[in-house]
Amino acid sequence: MKKIFSGILLFGVVMITSLGLFYPVDSYADEEESTTTSSGTSISLTPVSKILQIASNSVYSDSFTVTNGGDSTIRIEVYATPYSYVYSEEEDLYKLGFSNENNYTQISRWITFLDTKGDYVKNTVFTIEPQNSLKIDYRISTPNNIPSGGQYAVIFAHTLSNATSSSGIRTEASPGMVIYGRSTEGESIVSAQISDLEIRQNVTENGTTRNNFYASAKIKNTGNVDFSAKAVLKVDPIIGGGSYETPANAGRLSVIPETELILSDEWTDTPGFGFYKVTWTVTVGDSVETIEKVIFLISPVAIIITIIFLTIIVIWIIISSRKRKERRSRLAV
Repeated sequence: MKKIFSGILLFGVVMITSLGLFYPVDSYADEEESTTTSSGTSISLTPVSKILQIASNSVYSDSFTVTNGGDSTIRIEVYATPYSYVYSEEEDLYKLGFSNENNYTQISRWITFLDTKGDYVKNTVFTIEPQNSLKIDYRISTPNNIPSGGQYAVIFAHTLSNATSSSGIRTEASPGMVIYGRSTEGESIVSAQISDLEIRQNVTENGTTRNNFYASAKIKNTGNVDFSAKAVLKVDPIIGGGSYETPANAGRLSVIPETELILSDEWTDTPGFGFYKVTWTVTVGDSVETIEKVIFLISPVAIIITIIFLTIIVIWIIISSRKRKERRSRLAV
């Protein structure tokens, strides 16, 4: 099964970034770790996300840990950026970005870090020896008035390196931690729009077609606070073997305000032949949308074998018919 959820951070250099950051799930476990590797450098950040309730004119203090799992000393810069999505008209989808500021990313301006001098600053640099970890303290200082709903930011631990790849491109790593702030003031509105539910066969990706069952749906957040969405793809055989159901422990998709993401699943172990009833159910809170479809499955190999088999039968019928006619002609004489 595949959960498809995408985001790419471009700093003008090649960035290798953790999937744990870009596909936040419903668990938000503090023990989760965001890890990136680049040019022999291995760096991880724990936890991968943090949820907190925030109020006006308050200070929240916490920490995270950065681990250097490589074999050389690294320098890292820590800083906070907005966590939001931007709609791409060309690709007709929302893409994750870290520079788009809106009403839900103000928290990125409220975060500061404790530097080596004992001062809280917007960004600072640390050095970590090989196979060592560093605990970094940060705090969130809210202004006198904060908006209702959610606030979202990412704290990055960005490696500073002069190393370059064989192609001459500098490669750096940036594991990150997503901050999910929930305002205690005003009204928190959870509102979702589920649309474009689809079940199809023959998935084409990068020019290659897979004879699989694929289901997708668009989930749009029309409220002012993030929510999680889940979906279940169920395949029951009518004729043929094999079946599939999305695992119960599958991760959920977190959707922040002003964002529409695609939730999907795929049955990859499809047999060569069969009739199947396919059900795709999408759930967001109390909202549930379901579609069903009956699919006749036959692989390209099975099609070729069937054509050959039918061709042999047709030829056999033609030959048999001619022989019968010849026998009748001889008997008539």
